[in-house]
Amino acid sequence: MSLNQLIENCKVENTQAQSELYKLFSSKLFAVCLKYSRNYAEAEDNLQDAFLTIFEKIEQYKHKGSFEGWMKRIAVNTVLQRYRNEKVFDIINEDAIEDVELEVDEDAISIDYLLKLIQELPDRYRLVFNLYVLDGYSHKEIAEMIDITVGTSKSNLARARQILKQTIETDRIKERSKSL
Repeated sequence: MSLNQLIENCKVENTQAQSELYKLFSSKLFAVCLKYSRNYAEAEDNLQDAFLTIFEKIEQYKHKGSFEGWMKRIAVNTVLQRYRNEKVFDIINEDAIEDVELEVDEDAISIDYLLKLIQELPDRYRLVFNLYVLDGYSHKEIAEMIDITVGTSKSNLARARQILKQTIETDRIKERSKSL
């Protein structure tokens, strides 16, 4: 069955088609949810909520643009919705923002290590870092998505970079002292 036929069958609430769609895309959407969630269990909950929304709103998909992209956007919005009501963002004076460059030696740091560090960032920093650095959203888009100011978005990105840089440097010092 083609993807278009699967989508059409889901629009008429065919449970077999919904199950097939879930099997096709759950691993990709789980990765998206995990990137923005605090932990594995929360990511699982967010994935389920995202699929409920996908099935509820699938009639709105008009076969324009990528269906996978449409679903990923729903997954991201599902996770962000949890944070919007928690007030995890501080209002920041935009003039006080100090940008931090995060330079990563890709040969010295594994991607798994870096992703682990990103996952450990406080919610407000992890969300903005992922949206800006990993997914390419602008600060204006991020501000609109999670109901913060552009300045707060910029500040949270700078702070995330600063925390990552400090953690990487601290871990390097620990590694060097172990080898002595």
